[in-house]
Amino acid sequence: MNDLTERQRLILALVVRDHIETAEPVGSKRLVEHFKLDLSSATIRNEMAALTEMGYLRQPHTSAGRVPTEEGYRYFVTHMVYQTDLPGSARDTISHQFYQARQDVEQWMPLAASILAHHSRAASIITAPHSERSHYKHVELIATQGRQVLMVLVMTGGEVSQQILTLAEPVRQEHLSAAADHLNQVCLGRTTEEIAALPTRSDSLEKDILTLVLSDMNRGEQRVSGEIFLDGLTNVLAEPEFLETNDARRAVRLFEERSLLQDLLARTTNNATVGGVQVLIGGEGKWEDLKQCSVVLARYGIPGLVTGTLGVFGPMRMPYARTIPTVRFMADLLSGLVSETMVGEDNEQ
Repeated sequence: MNDLTERQRLILALVVRDHIETAEPVGSKRLVEHFKLDLSSATIRNEMAALTEMGYLRQPHTSAGRVPTEEGYRYFVTHMVYQTDLPGSARDTISHQFYQARQDVEQWMPLAASILAHHSRAASIITAPHSERSHYKHVELIATQGRQVLMVLVMTGGEVSQQILTLAEPVRQEHLSAAADHLNQVCLGRTTEEIAALPTRSDSLEKDILTLVLSDMNRGEQRVSGEIFLDGLTNVLAEPEFLETNDARRAVRLFEERSLLQDLLARTTNNATVGGVQVLIGGEGKWEDLKQCSVVLARYGIPGLVTGTLGVFGPMRMPYARTIPTVRFMADLLSGLVSETMVGEDNEQ
């Protein structure tokens, strides 16, 4: 794409901002009057025509004004708003909302989804912190009924799995607790490979439990992300682009079919830097369901240990200048909470 003059950059930015606000094509007269420009309508029309020829704007109808193209939005995001900071008042508000729940880990995700949807006025996507590599922390074995035992496995980073086991014969709770205590001493902090390399257990119960523990840990490593939390879909469906069109149904499909979300997250954030923001505009030619949409995503957490993803989904006419710094700030905030609460607790042990 061609480089732009300062005046063309200004006009493109104003067209993007006005179209985001009104959802209507933007004309030269509108720009002069609304933004009090010291330029004639004819000069602006000429520049808008040049921007159209370069692929940054398009004209929906012959007599209409211009609207940004995907390339126009990309230029705006990359060159004009990507490094924008969130206003201090917004940072203080979000921090205060999280401070009230900072010790309640289970509330982080629904709270983050709600706050992000509210501040971005779009739909939010949050995945719970997920261990990039499973590290054993603790197992509990609880006798329930007859030969059945409840196994609760906790990994470093906070992920928990539980399942009902059926043993070959009933085992008393004292024996179960002793086996769990011994495994906790031997396996604490170890990876699946390190546990698999341990000497074979002589106790048949411990041997069976360890096999199931390794199976659980391996399944955890194969998951793309932790539990997904969503909020604010009504914000998206209320936008003019999604009223009574197939685009609305596509938006709902993205949220209802978790496999689509998993694919999106796996292909966009798996190798992304924690704290870095990615902006997908118009599906980037990869996701047909996102053709009229934009997604802003960021990873949070502790690299190499436990990470998650948060983001915002909405129309391509998204208020990027507010959304991008909000996503970036919340990613940093959640990274701090993960470090302070999850990693901090592990280091104290």
